[in-house]
Amino acid sequence: MKVFMIGGTGLLGSAGAAELISRGHEVSSISLPPIPEGKSIPKEMKICLGNYLELSDEEIKTHMTGCDGFVFAAGVDERIEFPAPVYDAYVKYNIAPVDRLLSLAKECGVRRCVILGSYFSYFAKIWPEMRLCDKHPYIRSRIVQEKTALSYSDDDMDVMVLELPYIFGVQPGRKPVWVFLVERLKAMKITLYPKGGTTMITVKQAAQCIAGALEKGMAKTCYPVGCYNMTWVELLRIINKYMGSPKKKIITIPAFLFRMFGRKVMKEYARNGIEPGLDTVALAELMTARTFIDGSIIKQELGVTDDDIDSAIGDSVKLSMEIIDGKEKALEMKAE
Repeated sequence: MKVFMIGGTGLLGSAGAAELISRGHEVSSISLPPIPEGKSIPKEMKICLGNYLELSDEEIKTHMTGCDGFVFAAGVDERIEFPAPVYDAYVKYNIAPVDRLLSLAKECGVRRCVILGSYFSYFAKIWPEMRLCDKHPYIRSRIVQEKTALSYSDDDMDVMVLELPYIFGVQPGRKPVWVFLVERLKAMKITLYPKGGTTMITVKQAAQCIAGALEKGMAKTCYPVGCYNMTWVELLRIINKYMGSPKKKIITIPAFLFRMFGRKVMKEYARNGIEPGLDTVALAELMTARTFIDGSIIKQELGVTDDDIDSAIGDSVKLSMEIIDGKEKALEMKAE
């Protein structure tokens, strides 16, 4: 299969490309410069550096023509900050590109398409009573992105969405998304965190999801992705271990205290002219819940295998610590 990818030099894109190439597929990509230093980018992948948002339809079609598969591994998540209204940024980087690129893929005869989304969409659908789309612009945008993507799935083109959770693992030369959390935990004498928990996977498993969905995913399907379910306390114990503080005390805080902290954060955002994708007050409801996913779904349907989540968490924490301590230089996450 010849596969065209947007975002092939990012953490997930490069891992997905490497997995596809190892299975005998050809991969090409358009990606924002610069490329991270190190050996994380598969040398067999054909890379065109540039901003696909600035390319014409005809220019993009020259990359898609003759391809059997397409992967959208770009866009932005809730961690990148934007001025209000933040939803407009999600339309620009997540929704409109999927609409445009899938339309072009259909014109070019691409048969299989995979869109990288968010596991927040899964919980918005199974917990309608939480009204997550009403409270959080980011979650609302991911639901719209899913609906947009699946609207292109028909007899001529299969479209799948991967609802990705927290992902651990590193790409040499690129700043992990976990630096912010490690900085916060480092500053705490006692670790204070909500009582809930989350599901997670490794970068290797994310790559297997991408390849598995392209090869055998069911058309018009959103796959809830998760493999390892942990309470925040269980996860923080592992993080503290790799931060060199295995015996650091962890205290769970009730939802009302998290909401108090959230109000302070929202005021700070307002002072800086920023609107967060996740309302930090309403977020207490999610952070104190157990956002768990049954790992058998991706194992049975996409061929994902077990991996060492403890080691992957450790890799993420150790690189984050090195960056915080100025021992490593790494590229920042960008809007793409």
